[in-house]
Amino acid sequence: MKNYCPDLFNYTRRKSDAIQIGNTPLGSNYPIRVQSMTNTNTLDTDACVAQSMRIADAGGEYVRLTAQGVREAENLKNIHATLRSKGYETPLVADIHFNPKAAEVAALYVEKVRVNPGNFVDSVKTFEKLEYTDEEYNQELEKIREKFIPLLNICKANKTAIRIGVNHGSLSDRIMSRYGDTPQGMVASAMEFLRICREQNFASVAISMKASNTLIMVHSVRLLVVTMNEENMHFPLHLGVTEAGDGEDGRVKSAVGIGALLADGIGDTIRVSLSEDPELEIPVAKKLVDYIEKRSIHNPIIAGAFTDFNPYNYTRRKTQTVWKIGGEQVPVVIAQGEGKYKIEPDIIFNKSDTLGVKFISLTFADLSGKTMQMLREQKDIVVLLSSTHSNPVGEMRAFFHQLLAVNCMVPVVLNLAYKENDLETLQVQAGADFGALLLDGFGDGIYLQNEGAISNEQLNSIAFGILQAARVRVSKTEYISCPSCGRTLFDLQTTIARIKEKTAHLKGLKIGIMGCVVNGPGEMADADYGYVGAGKGKVSLYKKQVCIQKNIPEAEAVDKLIELIKAGGDWKDK
Repeated sequence: MKNYCPDLFNYTRRKSDAIQIGNTPLGSNYPIRVQSMTNTNTLDTDACVAQSMRIADAGGEYVRLTAQGVREAENLKNIHATLRSKGYETPLVADIHFNPKAAEVAALYVEKVRVNPGNFVDSVKTFEKLEYTDEEYNQELEKIREKFIPLLNICKANKTAIRIGVNHGSLSDRIMSRYGDTPQGMVASAMEFLRICREQNFASVAISMKASNTLIMVHSVRLLVVTMNEENMHFPLHLGVTEAGDGEDGRVKSAVGIGALLADGIGDTIRVSLSEDPELEIPVAKKLVDYIEKRSIHNPIIAGAFTDFNPYNYTRRKTQTVWKIGGEQVPVVIAQGEGKYKIEPDIIFNKSDTLGVKFISLTFADLSGKTMQMLREQKDIVVLLSSTHSNPVGEMRAFFHQLLAVNCMVPVVLNLAYKENDLETLQVQAGADFGALLLDGFGDGIYLQNEGAISNEQLNSIAFGILQAARVRVSKTEYISCPSCGRTLFDLQTTIARIKEKTAHLKGLKIGIMGCVVNGPGEMADADYGYVGAGKGKVSLYKKQVCIQKNIPEAEAVDKLIELIKAGGDWKDK
């Protein structure tokens, strides 16, 4: 197994190169930075300045703005100057898609430019299966060089950094033709650009590998780190889960994906992408970073990795079936008491229906030879695995690796207890801890406990949300919604609320709600239906990746979406 981090069990932050982004350096031993992105029109200087100030006041250390074209890129000069005149030194980042010329202009005025390898040179994604000969493929790579090197030269002259931002939803048809819709394709897309940077002696580079699917996102970043290590590259990493949504779903999903990587010491800056006001992303990001960084000093966990464990492909650990737990059954949710649950927990511990199984509470320290023998021989036991270690992910992961090493197939329910009164804090912490283990294929259920002013119903909701965010159990409608930016063509928050009101009862259905076509059709790749901004006041509707209706007036679009779901046979009355 090629290691993507120094130690699977003990927290050590990955050693990345430091790069300068304005007055806020990134990587190496510098703090993990938090950031957000404006959703205002980049041509509206006052609105962009006001929102950038709110992000900075909330603690955002970088502010990103979209630049669809040269006009928007030119206006970044005014936004930058106005912010500086008001005493705000927060570095600005230009977000570029489809337009190398806009990137070249933006690089004159901001501290960093983000480019998307999927559409910087390659044509708009068509989802067509294309075939390339080696010669044709190499010709396309030469086109990238022709467009990308001039941008690097401008960035060198102006001390502007670059982020190579790969999105799962906008991999080019060329990359898809060779690698498919995979983490390997995302890594290949990034490496094409990174190799040009190295060739041109341009080192001020950060990288991101984002997806709305947390498994894809985590596996892509891990694979990228290994690939860079093989080529002696150590660029800093920007982490984020795209289209995470809003409310609890957005917070939990972001914590699952970002938290799993931060727990392994990977990540130099993060953005929690919520379909809410941008400044609300910052406190969530800070809570996540602060929680993980408490592990920087902890008692060592002495453990060995199971040699056949593969951290780059999801495989759920094989277990025997005990009652309703383990085997091929979906991971269960255990509740700690009665309540009016929106989704009924599988097991409530104060009810008599738990008598079909023997639960045994264990920690990694309890895993002696005698205990292991009992776990292997007795077939009616389920382990409740807990940890009070300051690095619970590392210690609980060590427990699973020891079970794997001796082929012990006892079912294990993840059991973590917190002491929180703040709901958002608990969502973030539980999402990061449980999510990291579930994404590794560990855990036949969740038992979330808390001492504090949070109800059993809320704990139950978080638990089901974590399972869904980790892609191991679907229990409700899933909304893949973008966080909004200056490209968004309708009021995203109002639209999400209207769609949720009408569709929240459609358990298991995936609905994409996207502000524009940049990542829309791609990030909705595994969504059942899509609602995508097509123009000012216009919406296009998708079934899977196929556009069914174009340019529907926004006032009619939600009703038309319901009609499309009904026509597809996926509608159920409340």
